[in-house]
Amino acid sequence: MTEPRVKTEIRVSAQLRRAHSAGSFATIVRRGDADAGAVAVKLYQGPGAVKLFIQSRDLDGKMVWREPFGEEAPDGLEAKIDRWLEKESSIDPDLWIVEIEDRDGRIFVD
Repeated sequence: MTEPRVKTEIRVSAQLRRAHSAGSFATIVRRGDADAGAVAVKLYQGPGAVKLFIQSRDLDGKMVWREPFGEEAPDGLEAKIDRWLEKESSIDPDLWIVEIEDRDGRIFVD
């Protein structure tokens, strides 16, 4: 039996509320499908410190967050992330992009 899924729009809205209540800045850069769009989170931790987290499913169908550029050097990383997001957006019109500024590196997801 598959577990029930919460609509993407509701999950993203909750994520923004958690970030704002913790004193962080968060915004939706791109809205995807309200019901079932995937989510990408671009995280700023301070000058030159940026990360990307991508929502995906593991082999058991459970939602996980992965960091595709985790081992990359910070030089030029933001431009590389922006190019990846632009390309992925052109392929997947359902993709949501959320940007968060949090010095502690929190992305405010379950």
